[in-house]
Amino acid sequence: MPLYEHVLIARQDLSNAQAEGLVEHFSTVLADNGGKVVDSEYWGVKTMAYKINKNRKGHYAYLRSDAPSGAVLEMERLARLHDDVMRVMSIKVDAHEEGPSVQMQKRDERGDRRDRGDRR
Repeated sequence: MPLYEHVLIARQDLSNAQAEGLVEHFSTVLADNGGKVVDSEYWGVKTMAYKINKNRKGHYAYLRSDAPSGAVLEMERLARLHDDVMRVMSIKVDAHEEGPSVQMQKRDERGDRRDRGDRR
């Protein structure tokens, strides 16, 4: 089955437990439609680059899944209809990376930024 990565942004006025409950809800939607969630991470409340529905912050969650495209389409459809979810993004990937995502790694574990070559 294809591999996907999903990022959900939920309203900022939810509690942490409610935001993590949304992750569980959408994980079961994927499982009910023939897929499985390989890994999930709750990134916490983060400030967004621009306002979405008059919100400056949101609860971010990250899912790695192994699911057929129909299950992903159903999960995205239900996420768009859910009042607490502001945005959902799904990306098809060739392989899942091992370990925690970049957001969950400590700053010193990420390594140095690459030199862009524009400094003089």
